[in-house]
Amino acid sequence: MSPNTLLLPELREMLAENNVAEMKEFCTALHPASTADFLVGLTPKEIWEILKQVDVDTRANIFSYFDNDIQVQILESGTRTEIAEFIEHLPSDDRVDILDDVDPQVVEELMPLISSEEQEDIELLSSYPEDTCGSEMSTDFVRLRENMTVGEALNEISSQAPTFETVSYLYVLGTNDHLVGLISAKEFLRHISQPKTLLSSFMKTDLITVDVQESREEAVKLVAKYDFIALPVVDRKGVMLGIITHDDILDAAVHEMAENAHLSAAVDPLGDTTYLATNLFVLAQKRFMWLAILLFGALSTACILNAFESISEQIVWLVVFLPMIVSTGGNCGGQSATLVITALATNEITMSDCLRILRREFAMGTLLGIGMGFFGLINALIICGGSVPLSQLIIVPLAVFLVVFASNMTGAFLPLLFQRLGWDPALMSNPFVAGISDTMGTFIYMMLALYLIL
Repeated sequence: MSPNTLLLPELREMLAENNVAEMKEFCTALHPASTADFLVGLTPKEIWEILKQVDVDTRANIFSYFDNDIQVQILESGTRTEIAEFIEHLPSDDRVDILDDVDPQVVEELMPLISSEEQEDIELLSSYPEDTCGSEMSTDFVRLRENMTVGEALNEISSQAPTFETVSYLYVLGTNDHLVGLISAKEFLRHISQPKTLLSSFMKTDLITVDVQESREEAVKLVAKYDFIALPVVDRKGVMLGIITHDDILDAAVHEMAENAHLSAAVDPLGDTTYLATNLFVLAQKRFMWLAILLFGALSTACILNAFESISEQIVWLVVFLPMIVSTGGNCGGQSATLVITALATNEITMSDCLRILRREFAMGTLLGIGMGFFGLINALIICGGSVPLSQLIIVPLAVFLVVFASNMTGAFLPLLFQRLGWDPALMSNPFVAGISDTMGTFIYMMLALYLIL
């Protein structure tokens, strides 16, 4: 029995006795993540009753550590007035994500109880397409003006403090909220003893920003490259709309990795839900679609074999080496595709490196083809060396060389092509590269047999 389960009777006893002091102490004595873990065994209503005993900031902090489904149940189970007030204190980006999963009827009842300013903020963030920087950003950031002094800025920071999500950076805005400068908290503290110094005299003006409509993958790349704690989000006119914090970037990065992992296995991404939470029939549907596409793609290999049926009937031993040749090509193409897709995802290479990459893979395909062709010859001699002339068996290492070379080039080229077309390179996953390599390998092998033997 887990420690969490052992504590549940005590928590329920606190609730039964309405022991406010003990409930408050329980919520504040531990790290919020640990508090959330201990509360998981209670019903959503019981959890809410305990959370109500502490201040709203502590309550929101503990709430953030619950799984999404528990958060939704808590919001749906509490009284509408209390929940509406609580929602106003949640980080702007988090509450939008949670409300997307709450029963629409409950949301409809909650919205009129939320202040008009917060309603506008929720509607604004909800309007941005999923997976864009706008859908990930928070509007809770420090807003300062370029004509402010350090002393005035300090007073402004104090007045804005309740709305901050992070104070790592202070953002200096000009006319119409255009972002004109940025000051790190460290730099600001260095000037705090000079209250009359203008912010404009030491703010950073060479800024790295991301467009609100840009893919969140771009934000992940920028944060990874520059080691930002938060990234400012602007519109095309340079008006600052919000920030994407490092924790949101981490969530986005994990989401992107999961999505790419699914695509690399030819599985339709699960989105925001989890493997265990996904309905069995929905999961089957996401897998079936790609399997069906791959099945129809494999028909091309069957058609080639059918077209060269007369050759395989005359030279029976050819079929023995076909699986070895096509699987070697598929494996090689999959390796090449994985290397290029990973390099694109981590921003190690760009489209400007395309020719360099193809030249590199040309050389790599040649080296691998020679090496694998040598092993192909050894296999051919071991299996058929006593019954098939060497002049015919030479087709096996030659086919291995050509298939490995062609598959290697295909695996490198297709992700680059997809990137150029604006598609996700991960779509060119290992199963697709393997399918293409199977078709190419079968065709190359049979054509060599036709011209070199018959």
